[in-house]
Amino acid sequence: MNKRDYYEVLGVSKSASQDEIKSAFRKLAKKYHPDVSKEPNAAEKFKEAQEAYAVLSDANKRKQYDQFGHQAFNNNGGAGGFSGFEGFDMSDIFDDILGGFGFGGFTSSSSRRSANGPKKGNDVLYKMTITFDEAVHGTKKDIRLDVMDECPECHGKGGFNAKTCSECRGSGTITSEQRTLFGTFLNKTTCPNCHGTGTTYERKCTECRGTGSVRKTKTITVDVPAGADTHTRLRINGKGEAGTNGGRPGDLYIDLTVKSHEIFTREDDDIYLDLPISIADAVLGCKKEVPTIYGKVDLTIPAGIQGGNKLKLRGKGVEDVLTHRKGDMYVVVKVVIPEKLTREEKKIFENLRDVTKEDNSWLKKIKKFLNN
Repeated sequence: MNKRDYYEVLGVSKSASQDEIKSAFRKLAKKYHPDVSKEPNAAEKFKEAQEAYAVLSDANKRKQYDQFGHQAFNNNGGAGGFSGFEGFDMSDIFDDILGGFGFGGFTSSSSRRSANGPKKGNDVLYKMTITFDEAVHGTKKDIRLDVMDECPECHGKGGFNAKTCSECRGSGTITSEQRTLFGTFLNKTTCPNCHGTGTTYERKCTECRGTGSVRKTKTITVDVPAGADTHTRLRINGKGEAGTNGGRPGDLYIDLTVKSHEIFTREDDDIYLDLPISIADAVLGCKKEVPTIYGKVDLTIPAGIQGGNKLKLRGKGVEDVLTHRKGDMYVVVKVVIPEKLTREEKKIFENLRDVTKEDNSWLKKIKKFLNN
């Protein structure tokens, strides 16, 4: 049977370091592992890469291969004259290379450690809608949540009178041998008796049925700070779901949506208000009482103001959640043109038109263009 050169299989040079060899095998394993690859010849390429790695990752086998090639292993028996995997524990390789994804029933050491150790509970996301005023000035809201909480009977353990699991002897895993085309693999799986915790109990908790957590409805007070806005996300530590194996609870995240206001518009920390005024008020100027988010103020409208001009009220905007600095408020003037006039009003405007001087520079430019 003709075999490809092991260095060629992994795509490395003969002077490649162990890190380069491992890195090359990692890429091939991820690409051709039968559990993830859809290529028709993935299984064969994966086995070929395994065989090459088993030899080149071992200093003695690599030395023999460099000197004698494939002939170095022709007398060892096994499929194709190679049994380099006999007794070869691949768990450490896959733990490092594949990150312990459980391919082929394999469980990595990192997965085993996390199964035995404390785990933080799941975080909970709650969407809350508040009014414009509540967002600007801050508020407190009580919400009700259905979450998995620590069992009050067993205090999250799942049972009583703990003891070391007799099946895995506290390791959380069961090791077995698996014979394949290339020899024997050590296969490590999660212990079915203790589910990877390494601990069993003489008596299972009937309240939580051994899970360590029960569903509970909780009332939580949420403190919404002044200046909150749509998509502001608040975090309340430890108010999520219960942890396992002594792990701390998850966190509660409040995602805010703020309703629009009848007259105010918000842009970041600034507030905008449209203020309609008459033509007379725009021409002559006036004083207007205008609302702000903090109460009423008197605003002076200067004579000759144009529609769309903005008047600033400093410090009358929203308080920033982090810096507590207040934004500004802008009053946008909207000059209202009457749609219908009384006979007297029409006469006044006609007289006004007769005496008004056209000193607008833009109008002068238009007239100049028309006269050309």
